[in-house]
Amino acid sequence: MIKDPDRYGVKVKKPARGVTIIDAGIDVEGGFEAGRLITEICMGGLGKAKITSAEYGDLVLPTILVYTDHPAIATLGSQLAGWHISEGNYSAIGSGPARALAMKPKRIYQEIGYKDKSDRAIMLLETGEFPPPEVVDQISKDCGIRPDKLTIVLTPTTSLAGATQISGRIAEEGTHKLTKLGLDPNKILHAWGSAPIPPLHKKLSNMMGRTNDAILYGGIFYCTVDSDSQERLARIVEKAPSSASESYGRPFLDIFQEANCNFYKISSDLFAPAVVIVNDVKTGRTFRCGEINVEMLKESFGICNH
Repeated sequence: MIKDPDRYGVKVKKPARGVTIIDAGIDVEGGFEAGRLITEICMGGLGKAKITSAEYGDLVLPTILVYTDHPAIATLGSQLAGWHISEGNYSAIGSGPARALAMKPKRIYQEIGYKDKSDRAIMLLETGEFPPPEVVDQISKDCGIRPDKLTIVLTPTTSLAGATQISGRIAEEGTHKLTKLGLDPNKILHAWGSAPIPPLHKKLSNMMGRTNDAILYGGIFYCTVDSDSQERLARIVEKAPSSASESYGRPFLDIFQEANCNFYKISSDLFAPAVVIVNDVKTGRTFRCGEINVEMLKESFGICNH
């Protein structure tokens, strides 16, 4: 993207401190291809993404497919939006390989047994605003690098690149949910996922709803695991899809607004793929739970049939 910004609809800036900023949707258009590349960046180069299409009932929607052979590091260690950047009035959600330098949050890296060392850092900020110098300094300090060795990619949720990379978090959502339910993330050997890329809306709140609903009601997650207990694995998979949450069945926008637009006030068990499929390599058995909810996708995406 830095070498050919026009091709990817991005703009590269080098403001004060020497940091490299890649704008993928604030003052530029961005697009599918930028979103695909940003998805791979967020996975630390340990995963691949592809833009295709898929049928959801009578709908055909653009869809992103992602896969990785290193799910614990690629999704939990890099892609997980686990770094809340806050400085003065500036706030953004951070993800990408820079997290492994700053160990944000530390418990994740203790759980997967991983630590990084590098003189460069690359991270994504989901935001519609450029970071002030104070934020650049704080990120650099937390990563233990100089600001001129930092690259920050910016994707507003209202942009196509932003919506694409959020749907591209489907494997991360599945891996994270299984881990929260007690499965050792290092026992997850391979992960694959697909989710629709929602239609765009100018309002941030509406796009927050649509991007989350894309995964909650349209996302499919598949993985292979090395399980120690068939019975326990079956119970975990039963609780893994979004339909296991008491909040399931409503547009995410409604839930988000009830929580005063605070993600941290929403029950964490809701954040999960619509369908979870787990193949145990020890026995060859495959466990599946959940369903695609086409009506909820239509309602959330504002799709009208004529």
